Amino acid sequence: MSKTTQAHDSTFSALREQLQEAAAAFAGGPDALEEILLGMVDDVDRAVHEPLEIFPVCHHSPASALAMARRLREKQPKVVYLELCEDMAPLLTELRNCRLPVAVQAFAGDVDGFPREWAPLSVVAPVTEASAEYQAIAYALDTPGVELVLVDRSADHVFQWDLRDGRTARKADGAPDTPADKAPEAEATLHGEAVGVEIGDLRPRFAELEKHLLRHGKVRHWSEWWHQYVEVPLGTGDHDTYRQVMFLIGSLFRRLTPGDIGRLRVDEDRERYMWTRIREHLTATGTDPEDCLYVCGAFHAVSRVEEFGLHGTTGTFRIPPRTGTTWQYGLIPSSHAAIEAQFGLAPGSVSIAATEWAKALRRTGVQPYRLTGQAGAKKPSAKKSLTPKPRGGQAAVPAQEPPAGDRLSGFLRRPPVLDALDEAELLGWSVDIVRAARRNGYLASTADAIAVFETSILLAGMRDRAKPTPYDFQDAAVTCIEKDTVPGRRDVRRLVEIMMGGDRVGQVGYEALPPLARDVYDRLAPLGLKLQQRTVQRALLDMASRPELRACSDVLWLLRRLMPHGAARPIMGERRLGERSIQESWDLALGKHQRALIELGYEGVSLEQVLEQRLRREAYGPQATAATVLAAVEDALLYLDNHRLADELGTHALKVLATERSVDGAPEVLRRIRGLLTYYRTNEPALPSWIESFTKTGYAHYCTLLPVAFRDEDATVGQVAAMLGFLFSMEGLALSLGCDRAQLELAVAQSHPEDPSKTALLWAAQVQLGTLSRAELRSRCDALLDNPLVVPAYPRYLSGFVHALEPVPGLADMVVEAVSNAFGRLPDAVLLPWLPLLITTLRSGAAELAPLLIREAGRLFPGRLADLDAWVPPWRMPQTPPAARRTRPAEHGRRGVALLPAHPATCDAVAELLGCTQGWTQADIPSPSGAGLLAAHPATCDAVADLLGCDTPWAASGPSPSGAALTARHPATAKALASLLART
Repeated sequence: MSKTTQAHDSTFSALREQLQEAAAAFAGGPDALEEILLGMVDDVDRAVHEPLEIFPVCHHSPASALAMARRLREKQPKVVYLELCEDMAPLLTELRNCRLPVAVQAFAGDVDGFPREWAPLSVVAPVTEASAEYQAIAYALDTPGVELVLVDRSADHVFQWDLRDGRTARKADGAPDTPADKAPEAEATLHGEAVGVEIGDLRPRFAELEKHLLRHGKVRHWSEWWHQYVEVPLGTGDHDTYRQVMFLIGSLFRRLTPGDIGRLRVDEDRERYMWTRIREHLTATGTDPEDCLYVCGAFHAVSRVEEFGLHGTTGTFRIPPRTGTTWQYGLIPSSHAAIEAQFGLAPGSVSIAATEWAKALRRTGVQPYRLTGQAGAKKPSAKKSLTPKPRGGQAAVPAQEPPAGDRLSGFLRRPPVLDALDEAELLGWSVDIVRAARRNGYLASTADAIAVFETSILLAGMRDRAKPTPYDFQDAAVTCIEKDTVPGRRDVRRLVEIMMGGDRVGQVGYEALPPLARDVYDRLAPLGLKLQQRTVQRALLDMASRPELRACSDVLWLLRRLMPHGAARPIMGERRLGERSIQESWDLALGKHQRALIELGYEGVSLEQVLEQRLRREAYGPQATAATVLAAVEDALLYLDNHRLADELGTHALKVLATERSVDGAPEVLRRIRGLLTYYRTNEPALPSWIESFTKTGYAHYCTLLPVAFRDEDATVGQVAAMLGFLFSMEGLALSLGCDRAQLELAVAQSHPEDPSKTALLWAAQVQLGTLSRAELRSRCDALLDNPLVVPAYPRYLSGFVHALEPVPGLADMVVEAVSNAFGRLPDAVLLPWLPLLITTLRSGAAELAPLLIREAGRLFPGRLADLDAWVPPWRMPQTPPAARRTRPAEHGRRGVALLPAHPATCDAVAELLGCTQGWTQADIPSPSGAGLLAAHPATCDAVADLLGCDTPWAASGPSPSGAALTARHPATAKALASLLART
């Protein structure tokens, strides 16, 4: 037994004797049970006689909040030590600008000293009006001369100690009361993945103990047990009884904690941390401990560490320094459902606690503390305070109070006080739930209201209580109204929760928002909407008549890119590269997604800055691919109109593409680069240098990977088709920039696929390059249909042909022909078994190319069913020989020469421009041939001869020789011309 316990042994001596006798009677002699029971008394005795008054609380407990309000008005301490992260203190003054419940948040996007996979780090501490911590905060902030000191570990130490013990803090510990298979509602996710920090986590950590308490208490979950056996008895108890009972419960749960060494070590370090901070503050300020109040959880109030108390060991605990992580702080909206989901409470328990808090205030007349100007709070009543004012107008500090006597013995021996049945309240509940059930599609009637009333009383009697609790009423309503199905969106259990107070959702005021959030509201002010409301609002933007709304449109598109789905949803209008809508319609729910908007403020001071930072992180991240970098380039142009950033990211995309050794991102690269190329060609005077370099590098890169991709089993036919699409669609630009087409021809020649779909894709590429004619491709398809061993795999060949429409869209008619031949030639016994395979293959692998195939089929096939019988497919019609097609009928003559006399005005204008005055040749004079022109214009011929070095004289006048005769007569001239043509 400790020295402190020995000094005050007389206070609980009678209780010790009773517990010792009980342990001997139950266990048959001294054993571990006696040690636990007597140790609990020692813990209570030690905490009661501590010079610094310790006020134990439970998280969001109306009884704790009521006892706190009473004690603050009675004691009026000058210093309040509060179990809350010490680095959150500057934010507490902003609570008056918010509507509770809200959560104080510490956020870190970039980590330094923690694993990268933990980022982003977030710690939240929810605050509700029905909580002891809010009463202490409101008292300290609104009372002159009172100091509020937060003494718990910082947010940085929360993750430091989890990293030290090999744990990852992601959720409040403890088994949740909510079903695991129930999907959370939107309000339950307001805290995201943040780690919860709460004051007074009172829940048994010994699973067998909790099951024992629930079974013997005849309740379903822990929240109901706490309400029945702790909240109700302590709601009317005095201060000393409240403290001793809470100390006893905290000691019980602490001594029955299983062997979770890591968690217990964190709890003890937190207690050492808090007592170290308290002693440091008392030493620095010289404050009398009698003027102070220490508010902490009941679990920590009975700590057994050596540093406990003002006279505990000092200098043995060293507070570790913080890491290099930069933390940002703010307030985010919270809700009852979010608190229940994060801390493992039963659904509706926080709403019921808020209802019980309001009823307790009306019943006891206690005046709670509320921050001045608190949004959503009721105006203070004009009634006089129940606490008498001291003389002189100054707040009197009470003299040192003697330690309270033993209140536990009487409390534990006293039978539970059964509340009388309040029939009016229960009848009101029964009528209200039936009315709510009717509105939600249930066939409820007055008989159901009577059944709910009687069943509630029956269930309460079976559970040894005269007055039905809200939990009894909830069970009765589910039994009597919800027969077998739920006709609407909400079940009866949820309707009871809403009826009992609903899921109250908090809101952060404009003054407490970060600069980015305030900037968003200011820039959207021209819309004239109440954006802080949680309802969905419709915004109509007509930029043609109101050009100033274009700035609002830019903000909305940025919000759509950065915020979760539903925060800003476009109904009409779109934004693409080079396109802007003149009218838009939006559904806005910024109030519902206020947490996400606030967390954007932790990343920057404007939406543009946040998006630029995210684009850089995405582009330069370790998992970045060429496709993701090109997507960042597109977003930089689409949302920011930042060509400098686009050029920088485009240059980086070039480097990333050169290092890739797979073709997984080829389809996305093709789609992105096509869109960017179209944008620059239509909106810019010249292509940027990075586009040209990307085209050259991509052409060489995909030519190198093409043979490997054809053979690789992991490369899909769609990816290979995208590679060919890049090579063929970018070929003109690549060749103009200096690429060699022979590289592509060699890559196709070296490709030898084994997969049927890739084989068909290779044939299409050969047709595009000219190494395979259409007739040869048609004969190969016919050979596939003629081979019974290949017919089962024919759908895969068709899949390859369909994918080939991406690089070679001109083969659409050939694909239609291949499909038509299969349906026309194969018998039903062969066609029907692989028809499902054909449909599934085309749907899964080439759904986006099917419209092109359908359009081509619509062009080839007749439009009417009656014409189908007489219709002859184009590929079955007789083909004209190429030589016959090239021969021109003699009667057509020279069509080019015939155009000149047919349009003399045009010819006269050209002749006048060139200075020709000879006039038109007579119709009866035959037009001179090429040889005749030489003789008619000897000067020109002599000049050419001098240039070529020919000194052969002209022949005598006579018939003009032909071209062949001239070549034989002047071999030197012919050789000189040939040499000149070869050089040019």
